[in-house]
Amino acid sequence: MKHISKIVLLFKTGASSIFILLAIVISISSCAPNKAEEIQELSNREELPSLILRDLTSTVTDSGKIKYRFITPEMAQFDQRSEPVIEFPGGLHLYVYNDSTTVEAQIKCNKATYHQSTKIWELRNDVEAVNTKEDVINTELLFWDTEKKTVYSDQFIKITTANEIITGHGFESDERLENYKIMNISGILQVDENALKSSEDQEESQN
Repeated sequence: MKHISKIVLLFKTGASSIFILLAIVISISSCAPNKAEEIQELSNREELPSLILRDLTSTVTDSGKIKYRFITPEMAQFDQRSEPVIEFPGGLHLYVYNDSTTVEAQIKCNKATYHQSTKIWELRNDVEAVNTKEDVINTELLFWDTEKKTVYSDQFIKITTANEIITGHGFESDERLENYKIMNISGILQVDENALKSSEDQEESQN
C-alpha cells in the first residue's frame, strides 16, 4: 500500500517519467503479493472520504445574500460513491434566511446526509425544526429538498404550537415551515398556555 501511494504521489506532483518508472520497478521487485485485506481495502476506496472537516460553520449565498447556514462538529465528503454524498455523523444545525437576512426557520438533528445529485438533505435522529411562530416540529426523519424548497417526512410527527400539540404520520411544508400539514393526524391536545406557565413558575419557585 505504501508503494502504491508513493506512485500516485509522484504522478500528482508531476515527477519525470524516469522517476515514475523507477518507482514502479522498485515497487514490483520489492513488494510481496497483496494480502486479501489489502485488496479488499482498495476495492472499498469509495467508502473513504475525500474530505473531512471538523467544527465547521458554512454559509450558502445568492446574489450576495445569505440563504442558508449550517454548523456541524464534523463533515465527511464521499465523491467516489455511485451516489456522491456529504455526511454529518455528529449532526448539524441548519438556518434558513429570508431576503432580509433574517432567520425564518431552523432545524437541528443528530445525524445528516446531503445527497449531492438531488440536492436533498436527509436529517435523522431527534430532529427538531422551529419556525418564526415558534411552532416546534419533532420527528426522527425529515427530508429537505433545496431545489423544490420543500420539507417532508413519512414518519411520526409531533407539532407543538402555542395552543395545541398535534401528532400524526406524514408531513409536508415549505422550507420556511410556515405552511405545513400532517397527512394522517392521530391526535390533537389543546394546551392551556396560562396553566402551563403557572406550572412552570411553581416548579421554579420550588427549586
